[in-house]
Amino acid sequence: MEKVGFFRSVHVKFVTIYLLLILIAMQIIGVYFINKLEDQLVRNFQQSIEGRLPLLEYSLVEEMMKDRTDESIPPLEEEVGKLLADFSAQDISEVRAINNRSLIIGTSERNNQSIVGQKTTDVMVKRILAGGEKEDKIFIDEQSGNRVWILATPIKIGGEVAGSIYLVAKIETVFDQLEEINQIFISATLIAMLITAVLGILVARTITRPISDMKRQAVAMAKGNFSRKVRVYGDDEIGQLAISFNHLTRKLQEAQAMTEGERRKLSSVLSNMTDGVVATDRKGRVILINERASQMLNVSRETMISQPVTELLLLDDQYSFEDLLDQQEPIVLDYSTDESPFILRANFSVIQRDTGFVNGLIVVLHDVTEEEKIEAERREFVANVSHELRTPLTTMRSYLEALTDGAIHDRELAPRFLDVTQNETERMIRLVNDLLKLSKMDSKDYEINPTWVDFVLFFNHIIDRFEMTKERHITFKRMLPDKAMFIKVDEDKLTQVIDNIISNALKYSPEGGQVTFRLKVLDEQIQISISDQGLGIPKENLEKVFERFYRVDKARTRRLGGTGLGLAIAKEMIGAHGGDIWARSVEGKGTTIIFTLPYDPEQEDDWS
Repeated sequence: MEKVGFFRSVHVKFVTIYLLLILIAMQIIGVYFINKLEDQLVRNFQQSIEGRLPLLEYSLVEEMMKDRTDESIPPLEEEVGKLLADFSAQDISEVRAINNRSLIIGTSERNNQSIVGQKTTDVMVKRILAGGEKEDKIFIDEQSGNRVWILATPIKIGGEVAGSIYLVAKIETVFDQLEEINQIFISATLIAMLITAVLGILVARTITRPISDMKRQAVAMAKGNFSRKVRVYGDDEIGQLAISFNHLTRKLQEAQAMTEGERRKLSSVLSNMTDGVVATDRKGRVILINERASQMLNVSRETMISQPVTELLLLDDQYSFEDLLDQQEPIVLDYSTDESPFILRANFSVIQRDTGFVNGLIVVLHDVTEEEKIEAERREFVANVSHELRTPLTTMRSYLEALTDGAIHDRELAPRFLDVTQNETERMIRLVNDLLKLSKMDSKDYEINPTWVDFVLFFNHIIDRFEMTKERHITFKRMLPDKAMFIKVDEDKLTQVIDNIISNALKYSPEGGQVTFRLKVLDEQIQISISDQGLGIPKENLEKVFERFYRVDKARTRRLGGTGLGLAIAKEMIGAHGGDIWARSVEGKGTTIIFTLPYDPEQEDDWS
C-alpha cells in the first residue's frame, strides 16, 4: 500500500482546517472589535475635548461683551490669547477664536500670533458664522503625516452667532493606542493559534490514531493476518467504528477459515478424483487442471495454465470455445495408439451467473476405454453367439427341409442327414453349456468346492483317459514327478480346464505329432504346461486366445467343432483357484498352454 504523504494526511488536514477556522474566527472578532474600539476611542477623545469647550465659550463671550472704551481694560486680543493659551493642552495643537466678521481674534499657538487680526479663509468657519451648527473632520496633516481632528463650533451671544472656536486636536494618539491594541491582539492571536495548534494536534491524534490503527489492521488483513485487533480508545463514533472493524475482522477470519477449509476439501476432491477436471475463464483459457486430467492428457499443469482449452483437448480443428459452450452432449476423445487404446468422454458444464453472464467452462474427463472395450466385446460377443447359433440352425433347417421334401425315405441320405442334424444339435448344446458356464462364473455367487487332491495322480488319470480314446496317431510325453503332490482344488472344474486344453492340443496336432505334459514346483505354486506340435499361434494373437469366441483360424476351428470358449472358460476357472494361465507359441512348431495353481508344501504334509 502506498504511504500517505505528510501534507496529504488527515492529521495535517484536520489541524490545518482547525487553525484556519480559529484564524478566521479571530479575524472576524478582531475586525469587529477594532472597529468598535476605534469608534469608541475617537468618540471619547472628541467628547473629552468638547466637554471643555462650554467653559472656553463662556469665557470668550465674557471678554467679547466687555466695554473696551475703558483704557484700564486690556485689549480683546490679549485677553483672548491668554484664555486660549490656558485652554491649550498636550492633545490640542491649536485653538483659534474668530469673531463674526471672520477675523481671527486669538490663537493658542505662540509661534503663529501673526495670524491674529487676519481674516480666516476656512470654509467650516464661514458656514458656522453663516448660522450653521458645529462641524468637525479628521484628515492627514501634510507636514507631520499624522491624523488631526478639526472642530469648528459657534460662539453665541443672546442666540446670535458672535464668532467661532476653531480647534485642531492631535487625534493620532488615539490611533497610536489602537495600533498598540492591534499589536497586542495580534500577539494574543498568535499565542492562541499556537495553543490551538497544540490542542488541535492532540484532538486530531484522538481521531487519526484509531484511523491509523485501522489502516494498519487493513494492511495486515490484506496479508492474511486476522489475529491483530484494533484498539478501542473510547465509546464515541470512532470507538464504535473500531468495534465494528474488529467484528468485521472476526467475521472475515471465520469466512477465510471456512473458505480455506472448502478450498482444501475441493483441492482434495479434485486431487483424488478418478475423473479429470479442467476449468476455464470466460475467454476459454485454462485456469485449473487437476492431477488426474494432466495424467489423462499427458501434459504438465504449469505449462497448460492460460492456454486455450480447445488446444489442450486437441479440438481446435473441430470446435471453437463458443461451440463448446453450446455443446449439450458429451464428446468422445480418442487418444488411442497402436500399442494401447485410450478413449475419454468429455462432459461440458457452463459456469454462469444468475444474470446469464458466462464466467467460464468446466470440462469433466472420464476414462471410458474399458467401457468402450467392454461395449465392443459385448457387440462382438452378441455377433459371435448369433453367428455360432445361426450356422448350425441354418444347416439343420436345410437338412430338415430336405428330409421333409422326401429325403427321409431315402435309406442312404436320411441317416446321413439325421447324423448331420444330430451333430449340429450337439454343437449348439455344447455352445449353450459353455455360455452357461461363463455366465455362472461371471455372477457374484460363483463358487468352487476345493478338496485336497494328489495332483500328479489326478493329472495322470486325465491323460490316461485321452490316451485311450484318441483316434489319430499322436504320442503323449509325460514329464511329471514320481512323488505325490497334494493341492486343494475343485476336481470337476479343474478337469474341465485340462480337458479343454488337451482337446485343443489334439485338434491342432498333426498326424504323428506329440503332446508333452510337464509339471514344475515353483515358490508356493506348481506350474503345469501342455505343449503340442501344431501350426502355432502368431505372436500378436497370443494375448487374445483367452478372449471369448476368439479363433486364430476361424474356418478350421468351426470345421473341428470348436466354440471358441474353451480357453476363456479355462482362464476364469484357473483365476477362481488363485492361479494364472498364459500361452507360448512359435508359428509352425506348436503351442504351449501354461497355468499355475497355489501349492503349500507345509499343508501338503498333513495330507500326504
